[in-house]
Amino acid sequence: MNSGFIESDVAESKFIIQNSALNGMTPVGLDDMKAVRLMNRMDQKYMASIAQLEQLLMHIADGYYVQHIEGNPLAPYRTLYFDTDDLRMYTMHHNKKLNRQKLRVRTYRSTETTFFEIKNKDNKKKTSKVRIPISVQQFDSCLDVPDVARFVNENTPYPVSTLHQCLENSFERITLVDKAMTERVTIDSNIRFHNRATGIDADISKLLVIEVKHEAGAPVSDIERALHAMHILPRRMSKYCIGTALTDPTAKRNRFKPKLLYIDKITR
Repeated sequence: MNSGFIESDVAESKFIIQNSALNGMTPVGLDDMKAVRLMNRMDQKYMASIAQLEQLLMHIADGYYVQHIEGNPLAPYRTLYFDTDDLRMYTMHHNKKLNRQKLRVRTYRSTETTFFEIKNKDNKKKTSKVRIPISVQQFDSCLDVPDVARFVNENTPYPVSTLHQCLENSFERITLVDKAMTERVTIDSNIRFHNRATGIDADISKLLVIEVKHEAGAPVSDIERALHAMHILPRRMSKYCIGTALTDPTAKRNRFKPKLLYIDKITR
């Protein structure tokens, strides 16, 4: 693995941290975020250019808090996805099959907490996640951990012996919450991929992936109005699928081609 790949790009990080609108927003801590309990959650994703971040934050700064961890509004993440030799989980997503899963290990690098996670999408298009904690030192060898192997065998149809390390990514996340504590927003940037099977890297660090989460049926929020005013429309985006399509020449990608072209266009 290219060890330099996983480190954040200093210039991009400084661009975000020095953003005046972000620095002017009231900070909240991790404990404050626990008050945001979304029992019947609706998720909507958007893609934009990092050059649009300041304008977006200026639109919404008065209505949202920004999460800080040890005084930093940017939280770095590192994720490694697992799949079968024939990329069964990736292909199910590409083919729009429901009742599908994604398996990954993720380190929240601000706190050095690490979890093995299983994301499920059911036939009603509802997404849920289950996870177990592991040590950060077990990131690369997590499938060898007995508790992880048992967790996978109990919650997926994939025997651990059929899984291998596929795609690694790193990104930085800004987390916002509205002042009524009813909506959570994540803004991911600095996204980079390394495919451990092919050895190919990909860089979409100038892309923003924005996810808005609030109760189903809630009125249109400030950030949704701001995104609409900026002509940024909802677009689904899976980091695992886009990263695999960019770094594995053998992966099926017909359905993702329009999205890949769009990402290329807005990040140029």
